[in-house]
Amino acid sequence: MVRNQEAKDLFSELAAEEKEHRKVLAGIFAGLEKAIPAETYAGEYAEYLRNYIDNNLIFTKEAMDKDVVSIKDACSAIDFADRQELESICYYQGIKALVPQVQHYLIDNLISEERKHFVRLTNLRRCVL
Repeated sequence: MVRNQEAKDLFSELAAEEKEHRKVLAGIFAGLEKAIPAETYAGEYAEYLRNYIDNNLIFTKEAMDKDVVSIKDACSAIDFADRQELESICYYQGIKALVPQVQHYLIDNLISEERKHFVRLTNLRRCVL
């Protein structure tokens, strides 16, 4: 959607890294069934986790589609990507409490990578402006 080659290259790199993040999360969530904390009723933890994910309206297709239509150039694409990185950091911080402590380092690594993405995008914005 953008013509700036530097922006295209960065977006491609970040997209590849986000795919890796998805794999890490899939691994974490796959192991959660074995590490369910004490519940006050059967299914409480799974219900909480599902409600947390379902009510996190930031990453729904509808929300993304709505935001994507506002992308007209490299600057608006960077703005969109910056928001996604910050929202991802908040999301990971929120789910960290839901995973076993032994996996917190995985969430911390994801948060660190998202911060690096944000910095790279911010630096790109300076070059594009």
